[in-house]
Amino acid sequence: MKNVLPNTPLEGLAELVRALAMGDLHPNHYLQLLKRRFSRLEPLVQAFVPEAQDPFSRLEKELESLEAGFPEPGKRPPLYAIPVGVKDVIHVEGFPTRAGSLLPPEVLAGPEGPLVRRLRGLGALVLGKTHTSEFAYLAPAPTRNPHDLDRTPGGSSSGSAAAVACAMCPLAIGTQTVGSVLRPAAFCGVVGFKPSFGRIPTEGSIPLSPSLDHVGLFTRDLEGMALAASLLCHDWRESTTIEEPLIGIPDGPYIRRAGQRCLDHLQGVMGRLLEAGFRIKLLKVMENFEEIAHRHHRLLAGEAAWVHRRWFKEFGSRYRKETKALMERGMTVPPKELETYRLSRIRLRETLGEVMEREGLAVWLAPATVGPAPLGLHSTGESIMNLPWTHAGLPALSIPAGKTPEGLPMGVQLVGKWMQEEELLAVAQRLLPFLTTSS
Repeated sequence: MKNVLPNTPLEGLAELVRALAMGDLHPNHYLQLLKRRFSRLEPLVQAFVPEAQDPFSRLEKELESLEAGFPEPGKRPPLYAIPVGVKDVIHVEGFPTRAGSLLPPEVLAGPEGPLVRRLRGLGALVLGKTHTSEFAYLAPAPTRNPHDLDRTPGGSSSGSAAAVACAMCPLAIGTQTVGSVLRPAAFCGVVGFKPSFGRIPTEGSIPLSPSLDHVGLFTRDLEGMALAASLLCHDWRESTTIEEPLIGIPDGPYIRRAGQRCLDHLQGVMGRLLEAGFRIKLLKVMENFEEIAHRHHRLLAGEAAWVHRRWFKEFGSRYRKETKALMERGMTVPPKELETYRLSRIRLRETLGEVMEREGLAVWLAPATVGPAPLGLHSTGESIMNLPWTHAGLPALSIPAGKTPEGLPMGVQLVGKWMQEEELLAVAQRLLPFLTTSS
């Protein structure tokens, strides 16, 4: 087991924003620190898609223009000089989009979308494209888990999670269609956030399943995530503090899919919360979980086959076996069946929302994964713990919650109400001191 996390303090997004905006930290000094860290860690972790030119030469030129536009500390945009990693299914002007595939980049090219434009307008610098599994599905990227280079960082947003874990950037963008933000966040020991479906626009990206795709964020800590979400989620509102949040545990076939190690870990977290005076309620939900999972996977496959129909016809031999199998399965899903599955998302969202309202729940608490990051790089790990919340389009957070005796991160998942990201993050801040426990 080789851990390559940097020995220097891992700066959080919020503190960096304050230091850079006020002039306490000069952006050139920070860029030089990142350059040294990048040159040492990136060859080992492989979080970023290689560029033809040195990324830091490009960033230095971009920083000169940014400084010229905002010379006065205290009057700089919120993400002034913050380097951001962007998953390579999202189009960024000046970068090819390969989506972890062997298809010609010119075939996959598209315009930069509102999210990247928003980041630039906030003063952020694009550090680079982060590695993704092929077309954000299962075929793994070359990225390694910085806690153990022989283990997967998860997928498909593997590069974004690993880059933030290594402090090569304080903010990274990913996407999630099943568990591609929350799972790698848990495996890499960082905070992952998937807002409600559509609250961060997906335009400007290569879709996998348009009815299921979400844009998500990675940061080092919860304070940084609250800042990033407030800047990037549409129509952000100030949250009201919930003095005594009631926490729901989703009992039934869903929770039984977690590994025993994660269930034991969850019990430890619950014990700490109860000792601290929080209220927890075990509730039977999603008794039809296997059907939910079946609908999700059928919808994903059917829509992916439609998105890729022309590319797959011309370049099918270049697709990796996992993605090719997905396309072939998707071709068997009739259009009428897809409509049924799209409606099932809304029904699940409404059902879970009704339970939360009836019982007075603030959040659901569940394992983020079925266990710590698996050994080997041939798989990105199991995403079943994230699936129903993605299917329902509900906001979800993966928060580091201790480590195994071997030093591998473990995470828990908090799920909030539809379009209530503000409340979810506020409750998470209340619970945070009590979430960490050993496994």
